[in-house]
Amino acid sequence: MTDTIDREAVRAGLAAGDLVLVDALPESCYAARHLPGALNLVADDVAAKAPELLPDQAAAIVTYCSDPACADSGQVAAQLERLGYTNVRKYAAGIEDRVGHGLPTESGQPA
Repeated sequence: MTDTIDREAVRAGLAAGDLVLVDALPESCYAARHLPGALNLVADDVAAKAPELLPDQAAAIVTYCSDPACADSGQVAAQLERLGYTNVRKYAAGIEDRVGHGLPTESGQPA
């Protein structure tokens, strides 16, 4: 089971540049708003795209989706772990938690 991370730890990790954020929502949701610097990777694409998007399997990776009821981040995290990624956590509260606390988001298509 994937460990979780809270809003403050995500904020600190972003500020320090110590983590890689993975938005597990569909591209249309990602384009509308996502956490600063987040990559977009949905469950159906993990096997094909993770090696290119996330070449360091030891990197601190945090997956997230919309809120605790959303299962997307857990699915992506589990698949990453099955592929051998060793430092994966899930921001279970999701982007709605961040927005609800007035923290910044970005918009736009994935690179």
